[in-house]
Amino acid sequence: MELIDTFLNPEIIAASWPLLMQGLWLTVKLAVIIVPLAALLGLVIACLHYQQHRWLNRLILLYVDFFRAFPPLVLLIFIYYGLPFLGVPLNEFSATVLALVLNSSGYFAEIFRAGLESVSPGQNEAARSTGLNARQAMAYVVVPQGVRNVIPDLASNTLEAIKQTSIASAVALPELLRSAQIVQGQTYSQTPLVAAALIYFILLWPLVRVISRMQKPFVIPR
Repeated sequence: MELIDTFLNPEIIAASWPLLMQGLWLTVKLAVIIVPLAALLGLVIACLHYQQHRWLNRLILLYVDFFRAFPPLVLLIFIYYGLPFLGVPLNEFSATVLALVLNSSGYFAEIFRAGLESVSPGQNEAARSTGLNARQAMAYVVVPQGVRNVIPDLASNTLEAIKQTSIASAVALPELLRSAQIVQGQTYSQTPLVAAALIYFILLWPLVRVISRMQKPFVIPR
C-alpha cells in the first residue's frame, strides 16, 4: 500500500493530469517541429555530400561530427544561456528546437548519406541518359531509392529525437517531464514522474513495435 501511495497515488495522478496533458501537448508540438526540420536539413546535407566536392565535404564532415559528438543537453544550455551574450536571445521553445534540430540533423545526415551511397551509380547514369539533369536525377531517382533503403534507421532516429525533447526541462520549458517535476515539487511524491514515464511509454511504444517489425530479427548462427 505504501508503494502505491508513493509511486501510483490515484489522487495525485487525477490532480496532476491537466498539467501533464499540457506538458504532453508541448512535447508533441516540439516533436512535430523538430523531426521534419532535422530530417530535411539532414537530407540537404547528404545530397550536398553526394556531389563529391572535396572542400564542401570537409565542412560537412566537421558539421556532422561536431553535432553528433556534442551532448544535446550541453548544446541546449549553451544556446539558451550563451547566445544572448552574442545579441541573439531565444526563448525556451526556440532554443530547444534549434539545439535538437542541429543535433538530430547530424544523425539524419549520416543515415541519408548511407542511403544515397547504397544506390548503384548506374541508376544515376541511366537517369541522366534519359535527358534528366543532375538535379532531376537526384530528386527523382537517387533520393527516393536511397531513402527507401534506410527507412528503419530513419524511424529509429525519429524515436530518439522524440525522446530527446525531455531535455527541454533543463531550461524550464514545461513539456511533459518538466510538468511532472513541477507537480512532484508540489506534492513531494514520485507519482507524477511515474505517470510521465507511463505516458512516454504509451506514446512511443507503438513506434518501437513498428521499428522492430521493419528491422530484421537477430539470428543466432549454428
